[in-house]
Amino acid sequence: QVILTESGGRLVQAGESLRLTCETSNYGSTIYRMGWFRRAPGKEREFVAAIIRNRANAEYANSVKGRFTISRDDATQNTIFLQMNSLKSDDTAVYYCAAMLDPFGSFGYWGQGTQVTVSS
Repeated sequence: QVILTESGGRLVQAGESLRLTCETSNYGSTIYRMGWFRRAPGKEREFVAAIIRNRANAEYANSVKGRFTISRDDATQNTIFLQMNSLKSDDTAVYYCAAMLDPFGSFGYWGQGTQVTVSS
């Protein structure tokens, strides 16, 4: 059982920065990969960024590359962050944290989401 809790979403102005946090309660399960996704109004959910446990490399959607940075708390491996810089109105969405246990599986655990609104 893995429980994910996002926080940090709020209303910001275009050009500002924001950091989202995802805390996990994994009750003994080993999480292989964690990621951030988002769903904008009227659109489907899309991938934003992901990071693999104990590895330095991360993946990003082209739309956020160079502006967003995913990172994790190395001490616990149970908390990840999404630093979002130079925010645009197109970044307005509900942001979800997700976890994958099986390296050959898919993201099977999801948080409730946190709303990010970027005002222009």
